[in-house]
Amino acid sequence: MPAQLPSRDGPRVNEDIRVPQVRLIDQDGEMIGVMSARDALMRAFEAGLDLLEISPNAVPPVCKILDYGKYKYEQQKKANEARKKQKIVEIKEVKVRPNIDDHDYDVKMRAMKSFIGEGDKVKVTLRFRGREMAHQDLGIKVLERIRQELGDTIKIEQMPRLENRQMIMVLAPK
Repeated sequence: MPAQLPSRDGPRVNEDIRVPQVRLIDQDGEMIGVMSARDALMRAFEAGLDLLEISPNAVPPVCKILDYGKYKYEQQKKANEARKKQKIVEIKEVKVRPNIDDHDYDVKMRAMKSFIGEGDKVKVTLRFRGREMAHQDLGIKVLERIRQELGDTIKIEQMPRLENRQMIMVLAPK
C-alpha cells in the first residue's frame, strides 16, 4: 500500500496520520518500534505532546512524539537562518568608451575587481558616439584588454556583442 503524502504544507500531526501502523520514536529519541497509529497517538497524549509524522514515505511511516508548536518554531528559525545566509548576486554596470584614458581605465578596473571580489556580476558597456562606430575594432580591443587583466578570476557569461551603438559584455566571478 503506497504511503499517503501530507495533505497540507507541513507534516501530518495527531489525527491527520491515517495509516494502520507507524514506527514510533518517543520524546527522548528512543526507537519504540512498529505499533498501531492509535496506540502511538495514545502514548503521545499521555505524555502531553503531539504525534508528528517525520518520514511519510517510509514503510511503515516514522512518527515521533514531540511538541508540535516548538517543532514549527524551530523549523521557522532554520528557514530564516538559511535565508540570511543566501547571497543575492547583483549585476553591476561599468561604462567605458573606446578611447578611454589610462587613468580612467585603471579606476574602472579597480571597481570591476572589487565587484567580482564581492561575488557580483559585471556588465561592461562600451558606448560608441558619432564616428566611433566606424572603428569598432578599438572597442573590441578595450573589452579584450579588460578580459585579459581580469584573467582567471572571471568567466565570460556573455561574449561582447553589438547592440545599436554600444557593445556589451557580461562577466561573472568563477
